Amino acid sequence: MNPLTDGKREGLEKLSDKNGIIRALAIDQRGSLKKMISDGENLANEKSLQRFKALVSETLTPYASAILLDPEYGWPAADVRAKCTGLLMAYEKTGYDASAEGRLPDLLAHWSVKRLKNRGADGIKVLLYYDVDESPAINDQKQAFIERIGDECRAEDLPFFLEIVTYDARITDVLGEDYAKVKPHKVIEAMKVFSHDTYGVDVLKVEVPVNMAFVEGFGEKTIYTKEQAAEYFRAQSAATDLPFIFLSAGVSAELFRKTLYFAKESGSRFNGVLCGRATWKDGATKFAKEGEKAAEDWLHNQGRENIESLNEVLQTCATPWQRAGRFAK
Repeated sequence: MNPLTDGKREGLEKLSDKNGIIRALAIDQRGSLKKMISDGENLANEKSLQRFKALVSETLTPYASAILLDPEYGWPAADVRAKCTGLLMAYEKTGYDASAEGRLPDLLAHWSVKRLKNRGADGIKVLLYYDVDESPAINDQKQAFIERIGDECRAEDLPFFLEIVTYDARITDVLGEDYAKVKPHKVIEAMKVFSHDTYGVDVLKVEVPVNMAFVEGFGEKTIYTKEQAAEYFRAQSAATDLPFIFLSAGVSAELFRKTLYFAKESGSRFNGVLCGRATWKDGATKFAKEGEKAAEDWLHNQGRENIESLNEVLQTCATPWQRAGRFAK
């Protein structure tokens, strides 16, 4: 078991609140955000992307322990974040080559962990699309890729956050019933893989283990009873001794809060969130359709309400990352 070094511990403390809860705001979206803030056929340009990210950062980081940004459009937003807010930087290229098999990842050509650290990053985030049942040849490439990043982060003594987005190569609709039936297996087994010391991961950023739209009492159709869903949340916690945080996956702010309460009631020991669209996506619509002032007003009101309501949930439901088995004293 790799001990937590001084540099990594310091980075995690900067990215979490005084209670050890990671209350992070995510706005490292690039291609998807460009579409969200585009006005009809007029695609958003670099300046628009930078400006919207900066608006979100300036308005909402006083209520977040950290912000996740990208080095392509995010530096202006990093510069205007609240002084008490840590900086997590994405290192991967956005998306993947859909014409190639396996959703293989790639890194930004002009950046390294050293360069991101020198620009002020307190931690590094990499997104990986992963199907535990994909061919061994594909998954071996992905595992080697993560090993290399883990070694970079070790060399620079910087925390490594691995975001795992699961899929099934045979199922096109990850929001549908077929994927909902296999999602617990996909999420939990992927967490087991990348919890191994060889990858150098410090925090896992993961999906909740079920599609809440198919949990009894949460949606119109039931695939999992409440008891089954609760067991999957407990199994997820048992799958790793690393800290892990939930991504919002674009669900509504209300559903995300309800999900976190359910996770806590089920016995999950999750350590916080890295929440993006659930906090600010309607502000992006305002920015596209009504302009900067309308977006800014929305962020100051509904956006702030979204993040403060989420913080109240986390205060009740999340567990300090220092209590994760790997790092507990």
